[in-house]
Amino acid sequence: MSKHSLEDRATPVYPSAGGRQAVGSTHQGSIALSSSPVFWRRLLAFIGPGFLISVGYMDPGNWATDLAGGSRYGYTLLFAILLSSLMAILLQSLSLRLGIASGRNLAQLCRERTSRSASFALWLLAEIAIAACDLAEVIGSAIALQLLFHLPLLAGVLITGVDVLLILLLERRGFRTIEALVMVLIGTITALFAIEIVLSRPEFGPLVHAMFVPSRAMVTDPAMLYIAVGILGATVMPHNLYLHSWLAQMRDYPRTHEGKSEAIRFANIDSAAALTLAFFVNAAILVVAAAVFHRGGYTGVAEIEDAYRLLSPLLGVAGASALFAIALLASGQNSTLTGTLAGQVVMEGFLDLRMSPWLRRLITRAAAIVPAVLVVLWYGEHGVARLLLLSQVILSMQLSFAVIPLVKFTGNPEVMGRFTNPRWLQALAWLAAAMILVLNVWLLVQTLRG
Repeated sequence: MSKHSLEDRATPVYPSAGGRQAVGSTHQGSIALSSSPVFWRRLLAFIGPGFLISVGYMDPGNWATDLAGGSRYGYTLLFAILLSSLMAILLQSLSLRLGIASGRNLAQLCRERTSRSASFALWLLAEIAIAACDLAEVIGSAIALQLLFHLPLLAGVLITGVDVLLILLLERRGFRTIEALVMVLIGTITALFAIEIVLSRPEFGPLVHAMFVPSRAMVTDPAMLYIAVGILGATVMPHNLYLHSWLAQMRDYPRTHEGKSEAIRFANIDSAAALTLAFFVNAAILVVAAAVFHRGGYTGVAEIEDAYRLLSPLLGVAGASALFAIALLASGQNSTLTGTLAGQVVMEGFLDLRMSPWLRRLITRAAAIVPAVLVVLWYGEHGVARLLLLSQVILSMQLSFAVIPLVKFTGNPEVMGRFTNPRWLQALAWLAAAMILVLNVWLLVQTLRG
């Protein structure tokens, strides 16, 4: 290792065909910052990456786990959502810290600092996680199209395959356009669920108690544990850890100690605010399911279609179901954007392989559409809900393979320089990593026991 640490290294520029830079390869410092002495004006220039990341924390996979948890167990699993969100804020903070301090993203560091076989295995696991997430997006969007426009589910699955054209159109208009669109869609989802919360009239006493006091049944009941780990997988997403370490470098902050310190501070504000909003959306889905379905005796509502059909009749409000479906469609399309970016960052970082965004998107979309089509054809529409929930458990199973390298690198002075995690933060990070690992092992044991 040279005398200079990795914090002084810059991320290379990856040009796309025709001289333009691909979205998945936007170079370090490509977005200008404000030089204003006013704090909030400088902060505004950093707003965006956290919201791109938060999209993965409110995608259709979350809907499946939150609906299942709320309808079956009432407010009980709100604690799992809160714990998952706190873990997400911690781990995404480490991810952006890693990117800004080292000038490298997590995938690049895994390739550079692990053996070739280990790096390949980590890449393969990351790709499985992205495919599982993309599967949830495909199914969620297809269900929303079916509910809103009465399209056959199979047709909806196939239609979602062409949203790659939207990505290609947006990349020509600049990265801030993508960030702006994502924030508009997030605002739409949040507003729609705020309305649903008001309409469902939840019981705030039991709600607050369940959120802050964990139930022992979450560990002793295998069925509840399965959903709780699904919530963890749907909330803390492994590929988002790779993506955030890249997104954090895109602002044109000074590559000095002071410049990086300010960038980390502003990026943390952006990330924490966005993930807090994502927590509200996740909690709102579960709360609506608990207040409307569980309280009304409909404890078996685990499928999005059932929730859609029952919402308006049970609430007695026309249009409640339509609001639910529109929010679902916005969620699925939003997740498409970050899935593309994550796939590009993971492939380029691990394999040092440049691939056009449209080709990368087609590959990942095919990996999601093929199993979705097969399930629809073989099991019919009722098999889709199980596939959606399973995709989130698969995500959770992959999580440790991204979290452990992240915690290890952010505690390494050779990588982080003066930004190495302090002991208290490193201890907290290892505690979160251990908790994720133990929960997944426990789930596996319980599943094998039947």
